[in-house]
Amino acid sequence: MHLHGSSYPEQRLLYYHTRADSRPLLQYSELHSPPLSVSQLADRRGCTGDWTRQLFSGMSTMENKRKSTLRGALLALVLGHITAALEVPLDPKVLEGLPQPPTLTHQSPKDYIIDPRENIVIHCEAKGKPHPSFSWTRNGTHFDIDKDSKVIMKPTSGTLVIDISGEKAEAYEGVYQCTARNEHGTAVSNNIVIRQSRSPLWSKERNEPVLVQEGVPLILQCRPPAGLPPPIIFWMDNNFQKLPQNARVSQALNGDLYFSNALSSDSRSDYICYARFPHTQTIQQKQPISVKVLNMDAINETMAALLNDTDFFGEGPVGDRKPTFQVPTGASSTKTVLRGQVLELECIAEGLPTPEISWQKESGDLPSGRTSFHSFQKVLRIVGVTEADSGDYRCTARNRLASIHHIITVIVKASPYWISAPRNLILAPKENGVLICRASGKPKPVITWFMNGIPIENTPKDPSRKVEDDTIIFSDIQTGSSAVYQCNASNEHGYLLANAFVNVLAEPPRVLTQPNKVYQVIRNNPALLDCASFGSPTPNITWFKDSQTSVLDGDPYVFHKNGTLEIHVAQTLNSGKYTCVAMNSLGNKENHVFLEVKEPTRILKQPEYKVVQRSQHAHFECKVKHDPSLTPTMIWLKDDGELPDDERFVVDSESLTINDVTENDAGTYTCIMNTTLDQDSASAMLTVVEQPDPPTDLDLTDQGARSVQLTWISGDEHNSPIQKFVIQYEDALHWPGVWHNLTEVPGTKTTAHLKLSPYVHYAFRVLAVNWVGTSQPSYPSRQYKTDPAAPDDNPTAVQGVGTEHDNLVISWKPLSGLQSNGPGLQYKVIWRQKDVDKDWMSLMVANVSKFVVSGTPTFVPYEVKVQAVNDYGSAPEPQVHIGHSGEDLPLAAPDSVQVLVQNSSLAEVHWEPVPPSTVRGRLKGYKVYYWKEKSLHKHNPHHEEQQVLTFTGNKTHGKLPRLHPYSLYTFNVRVFNGKGEGPSSPNQRFETPEGVPGRPAFLRITNPNLDSLTLEWGPPSERNGRLTGYTLKYQPINNTNELGPLEELALPANETSFTLLNLRYSTRYKFYFNAKTIRGSGPMITEEAVTIMDEGYAAPPHPISPITVSLRPPFYKVRPVGPAFGNVSSTVRENDAVISWEYWGPDKNVYIEYIVENSKEEWKKEFVNGSQTYQIKGLKPGTSYKVRVVAKDQSDETVHRTEELLITVPATTSRQVDIATQGWFIGLMCAIALLILVLLIVCFIKRNKGGKYPVKEKEDAHADPEIQPMKEDDGTFGEYSDTEDHKPLKGSRTPSNGTIKKADSDDSLVDYGEGGDGQFNEDGSFIGQYSGKKEKDTAEGNESSEAPSPVNAMNSFV
Repeated sequence: MHLHGSSYPEQRLLYYHTRADSRPLLQYSELHSPPLSVSQLADRRGCTGDWTRQLFSGMSTMENKRKSTLRGALLALVLGHITAALEVPLDPKVLEGLPQPPTLTHQSPKDYIIDPRENIVIHCEAKGKPHPSFSWTRNGTHFDIDKDSKVIMKPTSGTLVIDISGEKAEAYEGVYQCTARNEHGTAVSNNIVIRQSRSPLWSKERNEPVLVQEGVPLILQCRPPAGLPPPIIFWMDNNFQKLPQNARVSQALNGDLYFSNALSSDSRSDYICYARFPHTQTIQQKQPISVKVLNMDAINETMAALLNDTDFFGEGPVGDRKPTFQVPTGASSTKTVLRGQVLELECIAEGLPTPEISWQKESGDLPSGRTSFHSFQKVLRIVGVTEADSGDYRCTARNRLASIHHIITVIVKASPYWISAPRNLILAPKENGVLICRASGKPKPVITWFMNGIPIENTPKDPSRKVEDDTIIFSDIQTGSSAVYQCNASNEHGYLLANAFVNVLAEPPRVLTQPNKVYQVIRNNPALLDCASFGSPTPNITWFKDSQTSVLDGDPYVFHKNGTLEIHVAQTLNSGKYTCVAMNSLGNKENHVFLEVKEPTRILKQPEYKVVQRSQHAHFECKVKHDPSLTPTMIWLKDDGELPDDERFVVDSESLTINDVTENDAGTYTCIMNTTLDQDSASAMLTVVEQPDPPTDLDLTDQGARSVQLTWISGDEHNSPIQKFVIQYEDALHWPGVWHNLTEVPGTKTTAHLKLSPYVHYAFRVLAVNWVGTSQPSYPSRQYKTDPAAPDDNPTAVQGVGTEHDNLVISWKPLSGLQSNGPGLQYKVIWRQKDVDKDWMSLMVANVSKFVVSGTPTFVPYEVKVQAVNDYGSAPEPQVHIGHSGEDLPLAAPDSVQVLVQNSSLAEVHWEPVPPSTVRGRLKGYKVYYWKEKSLHKHNPHHEEQQVLTFTGNKTHGKLPRLHPYSLYTFNVRVFNGKGEGPSSPNQRFETPEGVPGRPAFLRITNPNLDSLTLEWGPPSERNGRLTGYTLKYQPINNTNELGPLEELALPANETSFTLLNLRYSTRYKFYFNAKTIRGSGPMITEEAVTIMDEGYAAPPHPISPITVSLRPPFYKVRPVGPAFGNVSSTVRENDAVISWEYWGPDKNVYIEYIVENSKEEWKKEFVNGSQTYQIKGLKPGTSYKVRVVAKDQSDETVHRTEELLITVPATTSRQVDIATQGWFIGLMCAIALLILVLLIVCFIKRNKGGKYPVKEKEDAHADPEIQPMKEDDGTFGEYSDTEDHKPLKGSRTPSNGTIKKADSDDSLVDYGEGGDGQFNEDGSFIGQYSGKKEKDTAEGNESSEAPSPVNAMNSFV
C-alpha cells in the first residue's frame, strides 16, 4: 500500500570512476536515466552545504592525485609492518666486500585489498651482499612468473606488477609469499592475502509505506549488501541533505535508523539509506522509505473506512512510558574485542519522554584520554584497547518515569604482539650469541623457528646452535654458519613473522667518524662526541682526554652503546682533545676529535617598553655578552619583519634609535644576537602617543529651562586613552570672550547632561585630555539662551563683626553673574539684637558686600540675615547668622596674683580671673610680663629685656620656663580681649635658687715639661650660684688612640691654674674640666696636650759608621691635637738605612719617601705596613739622601709629613792589598783556629765535670754596682722598651750623668748613649757583649738590663 508514489527507479548504483576515459563519474544502472556528474547532481538536488561537499570530496579528485594518494596510503601500511633490524653501517668503505645475508626492507601488508581497476602491485624489497634473488609462492605452491605474461617482476627487486587490464582480478586472488636469498641465507615475507574489493548491488526490493502511531518507537532498517571492505552508511533525503539526528532519532552502528518515539514531524517519503564503498568509491542507495506518523483521530478515520468503521487503535493517544532497550536486548550481553583495536559499545532505548543514556564501568573508571561518546551518548568508544579495559560496562537509560540498566561484559583478546622481536646478529668466529623471539597474546601464541625458510627441525644439525622455546643460543659459532632465521608467533587471532640473520664475520675495528673533527658547544649545553665504529667482534670503545692515560669514567661523562661520549652539561674545563679507541680481538683503531666549549650569548640589558610622543626620538638598548671567539651578528626586527628602509632608523652596535617618531613606527622591536652556535633575543614595544584630536560635531538636545544635553564625537586618541573631557562655556551676556570650566566627564563618555543657570547666553566647547596633554578646543556649539528668574541662592560668608565699640559691620560674599539669575540684583540686609529686639530691621542696598550699623551697645550679640533680590523676585528665606558689636578694652586687672618657684629655672604664677562684665569683649586670655632684674652673684649683675607669655582662654595659672638660676625676677599679669589688654596687676618679685654652673670660660695648657703640664682656666660666664670648686679628670692616650686609666682631682674655687706633676714624658693626655656649685657639676670642657721629649740630646760631632742622626721637632707650649709625626731618627750603614718615627694620626697609609740630594728626579715611595720603623735598602755608598715620612688618606692625598731628614751613606774604604793573599795572614789565622779548638775541648771537658763558667762566678761574687739592674722606685734605670713591641733592649746601660729616662719613651737610641760611640745591629740594639757571657744567656736576653759599656765589650772581643 503506497501513501506516496515514488519517482525513483527500484535500484540505483553510483560509483566513482577513476580512469581517464569517457565513462561518466556518476552512472545509473537504468539506461533511461541520463548520466550526471557529482557536481551536477548536487546542483540539481540543491546540495550546497559543506556536508555534501565533504561526502563527495573523495569523488572529485583527478586521477593522478588519486594514484599518489593510494600509493602513499599503501606505503604507510607497508612501513608499519617492516621489521626493525640491527644494520651494518652504510659507509661505502665498510660495505665494500662485506658479506651480508638478505634483509627484507619493504613488503606489502598481510591483508591487501586491491582495486579491480588498477594493476596489482605486490611489494617485496630486500638488501644483502651479494644482492639477493627473489621467488614467490601462491597458495603454498611455486608461482612461476615466467609462464604468465601479465606478471612482471621489477629488476633488482622482488616486487610483482600484475596487469589485469582485460582480465578478471578474481583470477589473481590468493595467498602470496616472497623469498629473498643469497649464498648467506634466505629471508621470507609475510603471507600476503590478495582480495579484490567488492561493492555488490543492493537486492531488489519494494518498500511498503510505514504507518506508525505518534509516540510509538520506530526502526527503519538499512541492511546494505556486504562489501569488501564494509561500506559506510548514512541517511539522506531526495535533495542529498543529511537527515537531522538527535537523542530521539539516531543511526545505529549497523546502519539502521532508530526512533525512540515517533512525532508527526517525522512524516516524510524520502528516508533513503546510502552505502559508500571506500575502495571503489562507489555509492549505492536503498529505495526510499515512506513514513507517516498518525495521531489517533487520523488513524481511526483511515482504518474505519478500510475495516467497516471498526476502531483500529482505540480512542486515546499513546501515553508516557518507561524506557526499554532496543539495542541490545536483555539484561546483559557480551562483547569481544582484540587488543589495540577500537571498542564500540552501543545502547539505544525507546520511551516517552525520550530516555537519556549514560555509561559507567563497574570495576573502575573509564580510561581517561581514550574514551569518547558518540551518537548522542548512545555509543561508547574506547581506542587502543588494552587488557585493562576488559570488564563489565553498565549502560543506563533514564527518563522521568524510571531507569533501566544493561550490563555489557567486554572480553579483550589479543593477536600476537612483540615483546622482543629477534634482531640481526653479527658474530665473530668462536663467539657466542642469542636470538630471542618473545611475543605475547591471548591466547598465548605458539613460537615456531625456521632457518632460511625451512622449519628448523628439518635443517641439518648444528652443534653450535641450541633451540630453547623462544630462544636460539649460539655457542662457539663457526665460519660458514651465516643464515637467516624466521620466528613465527601465532594464535587463533593472527600471527607475527620476523626475519633475523646471523652473520659470522671477522673484521678489525674501523672508526667511521671523521678524524680531527671539531665540536663546538655552548656552556651548560650537552656535548655529543661521536665515535661511530664497526668491527667483528663488536669493538669496545674507550675515551681519553688530552694527554691523560686514564680512561674517562663517571661524571660528567655518559657513554652510549654506539660509542658516543656525552657530556650532559659542558663546562669550559671540558674543552680539549678527546681520543676514542675502538678495540676488538683483531686489532684497534683510534680517532681524535676536539671539543670547544663556548660562552653563551646573553642579552644583559634588554630593550624596554617605550611610550614616546610623536616627533620625539625612541632609543632601545640591547647590550649583549658573547664568547669572544664567536662572531656575533646583531639584527633588529620590527613586528617580526625587517626594519623600514628609512634614515630615521639608526642602528648602532648595541642600540637602535628612531628619530622623529611617527605613528607608523609603533610596534614590537626585537633585537636578535646570532652566533654560529646560539642566539638570544629580546623584544620591547614602542607606543607612539600624542595629545588627542579635538572632539567634533557638538550637538545640543533635550533642551530645558535649566538644563541641556550636550553630545559630541571623540577625536583620535593617538594610542593614549582619553582620561576625561573638559566642558567649557562662554557667557556672551556677562563675560563675552571668556571661557569657563563647567564640568568634566570620564573619557569613556561622549555625552553630558549640563545644569544651567537662568539669564545666561551659553556657548559650549569640549576639550579631550589624555596622558600626553590636552587637545585643542572643539568648535563652539550654537548659542543657547536661558530665561531670567528670581535668585536661587543667597549670599554666603555672612558675618557680623564690630570694628568700633558702638557699631556692627554686616558683610557677605556677593553672588556671581551666573547666580544673579536676572537683572537688577540687590541685597536686603536684615538685623536685630539677640534676645532683646523682637522686630527685625532691614535695609535694601545695591550690589555691595557690606553694611555698617551704628550706635550699638558694646559687644552684644546680633542676629543678621542677607537676602538676594532681582527684578524677577527674591531668593529663598536666608539663614540667620550670629554676630557681635564692637569690643572695648578690659576694665579690671587680675587679682590674688602669687608665684611659686619650682626650681632654679621654672616658676608658676597663679591669679584670680577678672569678672566677665569687665572684659567688655571676647576673652582671649591672660598675659604674664616678666623680666630679670639682676643676678644674685656679685660678679654678674645682669639685666634682661622684658618677656611676655600668653595663656589663651580663661586660664588661672601659667608656668614661666627657662629662668636663670640664682636671679631676681619681676612680673605682672594682664587680661586681654579682641580689642587689647587691660590694666596690669601690681608688680611682684621672686628669686630663683642656685643651679649647676655653665662651662668654664676656657682651658689652656702651658709650660709642658718632661713630667708635668700647667693648666689655666677661666670661671664660667654663667655661674648660676656660688662656685664650690672645680673637678679635673685626665687620662693618657697611646699611639692607637686607646684611652688609659682615668685620674680625678678636686680643685678649689678661687684657683685659675694648676700644675700637674709626675706625668709620663712624650705622652698625649686628655683633660676633662668642669665647675660645680652646691647644686652639682656643670658641663665639661675638654682639651688635649703632650708632654715633651727628654732634652739631654747632643748630636755627635764626627759620626762614624754606623751613623745615627735624630731630627727633633720644636717644642710647643700646647701639643697640637690631631694627626702628627714626631721624633724622626735614622741609623745608616754601608748600603741601607733604618728610619724610626712617632705617629698617632688616624690615616694608616704611611709611606717612606726619599731622593738623592740635589736630584731633580721624583721622590721614591715605599709603603710601611703598620710599623714605626723601616729599612731602606739598596742605597749607594758615599751618597746623601733626603728622607721624609708622609701619611696619606684614602684618595692618596698627603695629609701629614715630617720635615726632610738628610742622611749620608758612608763610602766603602778601598783596599790596596788583598790581605787574604798574604802568607803571614794565612799562618796567623791557622794558629788562631788551632788555639780556639783546644780551648773548646778544655771547656767541654770542664763542663762535663759540672764546673761553673769562670766569668759567671766572678760576676756572682763581685757584683759591679754600675752594671746592676736599677729599679724605678729607687730612681735607677730598669728595662728600656721601644714604642712598637715593648721588648727589652739588649745592651742598654745607665748613662754616666745619672739622667733617668721614662720606661715608655720611644726616643732615638742615641739619646741614651754616652757619646754615640755604641754599635748597633740591624734592629737597633747594641751588639757589644761583655766577655765571659754565656752564649745561652746572650741569645735569650736574660730579661734583664745587665750589659757593660760598648767600650768594655770591644775590649773583651779583642
